[in-house]
Order: sequence, then C-alpha cells, then structure tokens
Amino acid sequence: MNRTQLKRSNILRMALSGSGSMDPDEHGETFFLRALRIAVVVVLYWFVSITMVFLNNYLLDNGDLDAPLFVTFYQCVVTVGLCWVMQLMSRLCPPGMIDFPSVRFDVKTSREVLPLSIVFIGMITFNNLCLKYVGVAFYTVGRSLSTVFNVLLSYVVLKQTTSFQALLCCAVILGGFWLGVDQESMAGSLSWSGVFFGVLASAFVSLNAIYTKKVMPAVDGNIWKLSYYNNINACVLFVPLILVFGELGHLASFSRFTDLGFWGMMTLGGVFGFTIGYVTGLQIKYTSPLTHNVSGTAKACAQTVIAVVYNSSSKSMLWWTSNMMVLCGSSAYTWVKSLEMKKTPYKVPQDSAKEKLLSGDKSNLGV
Repeated sequence: MNRTQLKRSNILRMALSGSGSMDPDEHGETFFLRALRIAVVVVLYWFVSITMVFLNNYLLDNGDLDAPLFVTFYQCVVTVGLCWVMQLMSRLCPPGMIDFPSVRFDVKTSREVLPLSIVFIGMITFNNLCLKYVGVAFYTVGRSLSTVFNVLLSYVVLKQTTSFQALLCCAVILGGFWLGVDQESMAGSLSWSGVFFGVLASAFVSLNAIYTKKVMPAVDGNIWKLSYYNNINACVLFVPLILVFGELGHLASFSRFTDLGFWGMMTLGGVFGFTIGYVTGLQIKYTSPLTHNVSGTAKACAQTVIAVVYNSSSKSMLWWTSNMMVLCGSSAYTWVKSLEMKKTPYKVPQDSAKEKLLSGDKSNLGV
C-alpha cells in the first residue's frame, strides 16, 4: 500500500471514529462504547418509564382495593427506604462506585421543603388518579397540558413572556387535547374525572418545577436530598389524607392485605418510582436535556401504541391524530425553546448537571 492510500485509509478511520487521532483502534473502540452506552441508557429509561406506568395502572385499577392515596403513600415509603439503602451502600462500597449523598434528617430543612412537598403530593396524587380513570392509552393526552401550564405560570408567577412560535406549539397541544377528549367521548370511553385529574396533574407538574428551583438551595442543590425530604414529608402528610378520604375502611375490608404477591407488586411500583429519577438523570447526563425530551416524547408514543395493542382497542384516525398533535406540539415547543436558549447569553449555574436535570425533567415527572 503506497503513502497516498495509507493517508486516505487513516483519514477514513478518523472520520468513522469521530476523532482527530491517527490511532483507529483506541478511538474506534471509544466511539463504539459511547454509542453503546447511550443506547443502553435510552433503552433503560424507556423500559423503566413504560413499565412504571403500566404497573401503576395495574395497582390503581385494582377492583378489590379503591385506595389510590394509600398506593401513592406506600410508594413514598419505599422511596425513603431506598434512600437509606443507597446511603448505606455508598458507605460500604469503594469510593466513587455509588455517588449518593449522606443525609441526616433535619427539621429545619424539612420545614423549608414543606411547600414543595405539598405541591409534590398534589402532583403524584392527581397523576395517579388520572392514570386510574383514563388508562394508559389516553394517559398521554389526558396529562398533556404541562407545557401549557408552564407558559401560563411562568407569565403569572415569574412575569416571563413567551415567544409567538412557542405559543403556536401550545395551541397545537391544546388542539390535540380537545380533539382527544372529543374522540374519547364519541367512543363512549371518556372519563371526565380522569380528564379533570389530568388537568390538575399538569398544573401541579408545572408548579412543582417552579417550587423545586426555589427550595434547591435548602438541600445544597442536590436532587437526591430533595427527593429524600420530599418523600419523608409526603409520608407524614398522606396519613391524615388517607383518614379524611375514608381509605382506612377500604384497607380494613381488603381481602388480599396479607397476600405477599400484592405487597411485592406494591413494592416493585415504589422501586420503579425511585429508579425513574435515576435513569432520567442518566439519560440527560449521557445525551442532553433536549434529547431527553425527544426520547420522552417517542417513549410516550410507543407507550400509547403498546396500550392500544395490549387492550385490543380500535381507535379512529382522529383519535390517533390527537395523540400526534400533542406529541408533535410538545417536541416542537422543546425545539423552539432550545433555539431561544442558544440565542440568550448562558449563565453558568453552580452545578450544571443538577440544573440540567431540573430543566430537562419538567415534563416527565411522574411519567
């Protein structure tokens, strides 16, 4: 092989590996491993998120136990328990293997996080109630107004205006929402309670994003500390709610209360609820907030298709159109906002990874 052929061969290897080095083996392997890692993280996020939605639907749609607040309360208990387990493993494992903060309960910090915890309870409760009444197939449309509420609350609370292009995207989402409600009504499967809870869940998702940024300094900007205090507060606040809404009577008459299989499924739901926060952070870390939102949109589409096929449902073209309007409107809004952010001078936060987690996860909390 002459020098010209060798040079062309090296250039080709450099182009394929995405590197400026002449060592094809090292950088080719690096590129392959990076692509494989991204693929594994995205697949893991899809698996955890979709499984969690179907599992919660199964638990909440249980005809023997009509106690959605108790189901949600138990998942918060599991999350607190897993936080303790992760802290213990972080101490026992070699340094850097498990990066989980050491948290000791502090009453003052808990009190500072309390306003967010109240919003958090509303978000996860209304989210689960929406899923209980509308099912998985209509869940994406039923809880699709988070973006619209983000724009509305940003203007009302933060006095931030929104561009015309972003408002057009919100109009598409609203149109898809109303078309979906209309099609569900025509099919005779519409639950107005589910739609109502879906709208409330969307509003609380947006409020949760706003309050999260306000209380992050109280937990040193650490998302895991925030989750720990949030769920401890939620466990305490759920107890009077369970009593007030009469779920204690349903629990007393529940025939499977000593069934280990039932508690296994309940615990698994809590584990997936805890894991979704971790895999969401992983996907953002190894891709980007924009890619995470696009992946979440594609996941929602796949989730809807799986639900329709699983239930052997027959949906009209307009029903599918409403779903595509919601998904395309949400994706377009994310794209428009990312372009606007590139044009705005960037202010480096104290912890860019945590800031990305917060900004990228707004539309996927509780999904």
